[in-house]
Amino acid sequence: MYKVLITDPISTKGIEILNQEEDIDVDYEPEIPFEELLEIIKDYDAIITRSRTPVTKELLERAEKLKVVGRAGVGVDNVDLEECSRRGILVVNTPGANTIGAAEITMAHLYTILRKLHLAHEDVMKGNWNRKKFMGEELNGKVVGIVGLGNVGSQVAIRCKAAGATVIAYDPYIPREKGDRLGVRLVDTLEELLKESDILTLHCPLTEETRGMIGKKEFEIMKDGIYFVNAARGGIVDEDAMYEFMKKGKFKGIGLDVFSKEPPDDKIRRLFEFDNISLSPHIGANTYESQDNVAVKVAQQVINALKGRFVETAVNAPFTITEGLANIKAFLELAEKLGSFLTQYAGGHFKELVVEVRGDIKEHIEPITAYFLKGYLSPILDIPVNIINAPYIAKERGITVTKTTKEEGENFKEFIKITAKNEEEERVIGGTAFYGKIPRIMLIDKYWIDIEPEGVILVFENKDVPGVIAKVGEVLARHSINIAGFRLGRIEKGKIALGALQLDDKLNKVILEEIQEIPEIIKAKEIIL
Repeated sequence: MYKVLITDPISTKGIEILNQEEDIDVDYEPEIPFEELLEIIKDYDAIITRSRTPVTKELLERAEKLKVVGRAGVGVDNVDLEECSRRGILVVNTPGANTIGAAEITMAHLYTILRKLHLAHEDVMKGNWNRKKFMGEELNGKVVGIVGLGNVGSQVAIRCKAAGATVIAYDPYIPREKGDRLGVRLVDTLEELLKESDILTLHCPLTEETRGMIGKKEFEIMKDGIYFVNAARGGIVDEDAMYEFMKKGKFKGIGLDVFSKEPPDDKIRRLFEFDNISLSPHIGANTYESQDNVAVKVAQQVINALKGRFVETAVNAPFTITEGLANIKAFLELAEKLGSFLTQYAGGHFKELVVEVRGDIKEHIEPITAYFLKGYLSPILDIPVNIINAPYIAKERGITVTKTTKEEGENFKEFIKITAKNEEEERVIGGTAFYGKIPRIMLIDKYWIDIEPEGVILVFENKDVPGVIAKVGEVLARHSINIAGFRLGRIEKGKIALGALQLDDKLNKVILEEIQEIPEIIKAKEIIL
């Protein structure tokens, strides 16, 4: 008999699923004090929480029988993942359970600002009847620009198209085929999307890449009179810049469900001075259906985990590295870094990934592939990605993963080579671990190079002529960025070269743009590993 303790409120739908299992005994204590929880946790095989209950090291030390922690929701900030992994306790969560709720609140805000419904409501409540004052606009015929065509963005696209809108999207990590299936035109740059859109809505995760991605420059590019909705993550938008453009009358309407600080502080509340803004307190997931979905999914995952079945939403590895894997720890680290480097350098929009492992490490191709996929997917998602759920997430995103082995590498005995393909291009990255301990990226596309996969790396293709490094160095020096190391790869003298600078500090958009404006630079990317 398994004992499951629920320590936060969840929908009865999830509790019913647990109770249907003859070998599971459920205790529902949604308001249990932490001190009391510490006293009784020793008797339970699984615990289901939301954000209220901290699953700390102290709690886990007393949880003698605990096998599973179920988090009813996406965030796991209240769970000590490292301690759970160390103890072999599996942590599961429920990503995607609120997809429809998030899409529908986006549409609710969109229709509200198009038709001025929030203002009309307030006016009627005051006893007025000003029909002419609330002339609105229709979604039909508008160009809707979606940033992020994942689960929620796709549902918003479907609804906007059904309303008669033309939908375009920017998502460098989604295959073009997905846009074709949805009837959505994927554009190549964010700038192109901003220029064309009558309505802009955000549905991307909050990552290092997307933090502050909508700021002064982006607001300037947008059409005057644009409608803007953010029900994704607050930190994606520079709210100070938004406030300045609101004062200039840039927007016909703004809908916000999320903020960089929640509840909003006085600085953010400056946005509320304007009457063309529709607000809600981060309630995208607050529907009965979403909460039912969360409870059902967490219950199903906890049952699967307790009974040794496949768990598709594991947040941590339920094991420590075995002796065999410890011997290839440097190659596992390399595989993860190759994945992260590939996404940041070439994008995560590839339809097919070929993982080729050469040499004696080929017997470990499964964990090497899992670590690579973890690195490849993590930079573009704000849900936890690990070696357990990475293959499932890749499959869910329509990515074909092919694994091949060879006896030995061409230039190195042990070598990991990744080939990323779609209909338009093919990119390659590879590396080895010297002495089995020192990871190195050795191959980028057609260039042989030697890069330490650590820290901030500026990678650039340039015309192979004298003075390029001096010009790049001059830009970095002017911004007080120190160079820690330099590597160069080239195929033929005087043609195209690939440079990689290890830097002591991160770059910003201004510095990167200055480097890209150097005439000899073909393209430049900042990679953070």
